[in-house]
Amino acid sequence: MLKLCGFHISNYFCKARIAMLEKGLEFELDPSCRPSQAPEFLARTPMGKVPFLELDGGATLSESQVICEYLEDAYPAKPLYPADPRERARVRELITYMELHIELVARRLYPQLFFGQPPDEAVKQSVQKDLAKGVRAFRARAKFAPYVAGAELTLADCAAYVHLPLVSLATKLAYGADVFTGMPQVKPYIAMLGERPAFRRVTEDRKAAQAAMKK
Repeated sequence: MLKLCGFHISNYFCKARIAMLEKGLEFELDPSCRPSQAPEFLARTPMGKVPFLELDGGATLSESQVICEYLEDAYPAKPLYPADPRERARVRELITYMELHIELVARRLYPQLFFGQPPDEAVKQSVQKDLAKGVRAFRARAKFAPYVAGAELTLADCAAYVHLPLVSLATKLAYGADVFTGMPQVKPYIAMLGERPAFRRVTEDRKAAQAAMKK
């Protein structure tokens, strides 16, 4: 059986898990894995990152987008991509904007916001400049009709649900303003997704994991 390995607070782990739940797959979870450079961990996930997916026979796949693309190919009965090639490309484009040009940019703030490192004004200024470009591109492509890529739920929604709120929080803490203030569709869109059982289940587990960390 498939096994998704990572931890509940990881947005990329949550993205892959939501996709698997939405596709109706049977799978196990190992939410105890943390990034590591230990040799035995690198044998399972070569960059030492999570999430990774254990396949039948002991093979593994790493990187959340690779995992989701594999699942789309291997389990096509309930797709999370449109059938039309152009629309499929638009979904991938949205995911790239959110992950490469928004979340990974904002991630440069996380050490000082969430892990106690000293504030770095140069980093804050650089991130603010780069985020503006990513958000501009995302705004140009996002439809919210009602889903981010159009009328149907896609993998872009799985990504949006886990990344956009985290970026909102980080920018509020860093700059005193949400980077998505100019996109009023974002907040009700995230709330809509949160009503879906798969999204709600993952959110509940993430909140429980966060609460456990504070004890």
